[in-house]
Amino acid sequence: MNDTKHWASVWGNAVSVAENRPERYAKNITLRYGINLPFSGTAIRLTFDNYCGTEPVTLTKTTAFHGGEFYPVYFAGQRSVTVGAGETVVSDPLELTVTAGEMVQISFYLGDFTLMRSVVYTCGPLSGGLYANGDETQTAHIPMDTSRTTQLNYFLSNVSVLTSAENRAVVCYGDSITAQDWPDYLALRCFREGYEHTAVIRRATSGSRILREYSCLTYESYGLSGEHRFHHEVPTDGADAVIIQQGINDIIHPVGARNNAFRPMRDLPTVQELIDGLKEYIAKARGYGYRVYVGTLLPMGGWRTDAPFRQEMRHAYNEFIRTTDLIDGCIDFDKALRDPENPNWFLPEYDSGDHLHPSKRGYERMAMEVPAELLK
Repeated sequence: MNDTKHWASVWGNAVSVAENRPERYAKNITLRYGINLPFSGTAIRLTFDNYCGTEPVTLTKTTAFHGGEFYPVYFAGQRSVTVGAGETVVSDPLELTVTAGEMVQISFYLGDFTLMRSVVYTCGPLSGGLYANGDETQTAHIPMDTSRTTQLNYFLSNVSVLTSAENRAVVCYGDSITAQDWPDYLALRCFREGYEHTAVIRRATSGSRILREYSCLTYESYGLSGEHRFHHEVPTDGADAVIIQQGINDIIHPVGARNNAFRPMRDLPTVQELIDGLKEYIAKARGYGYRVYVGTLLPMGGWRTDAPFRQEMRHAYNEFIRTTDLIDGCIDFDKALRDPENPNWFLPEYDSGDHLHPSKRGYERMAMEVPAELLK
């Protein structure tokens, strides 16, 4: 019997740029996130990330709640830790026996004024948390009248478990389509179909592109370019594979300076430039020792910037993904969700209504398209 253990991620998110609002500072609040455990372990450790921050962030107090008991989390032996602008900290290992199927709740208290800039939006059946007034890091049931649910994930970017060597993680990397439901449905599929050694880790930021990022205040929350994201997000404890699904925003964002000063047509890449950006991802992932799967871009017929030249770009990019020998596999999300009679469009039941993002059923179908070989 192999008793070797290693650290493997069980939960994770990207870190992106918060929308700049006048109320972007917070003080005297607790944030809490529930972590569903896909496999068992004997310790946990947390990563807090201020990669997009421009000021230090101090976590006054952090706790883990499991089995009806709160456990203090330490950083280099201290309860409080300051995460510098652009920096990341990892907690001391917390010796805690956890079992697959259980939940650990992570709470952290921000006592002083904090710039809430490093954040990412996610949604899905396993996503979300809450924030509360005051220090509630040791309150089992936070009152509804002093708390509120949120789909925004601040600072906490990874939770890993010290676990058996056969347990591993698959990273889902992309934009808003991956920030939404399908990675959660993939995690549920693993549980339902008995892929008990695989955790699904989401690294996705809404609005992001492979080749560009916005420097203006209006659109900076659309996230970082792949050059600034991939190397920071994809290396993950215990991961051995990545699913990449990105590129649609590179195609649909530019509308011309006459229509929008911040979205000039010069930002539109050629198909070859987009492919070259994807090749950079693939090369980096190979450097991490990962298997690489790439998902085709979904239908976008009816989207507000849809145009024949954009569809031509999407089809050409997808054809590269389907035919290249640089990857371990193509996951043909496009073929699975498109209308066979009108292939530039979603099947109606798979369309959320905006003609760019799938419906809940569409996201469930995406999760089912991931090959079983990747989940074993």
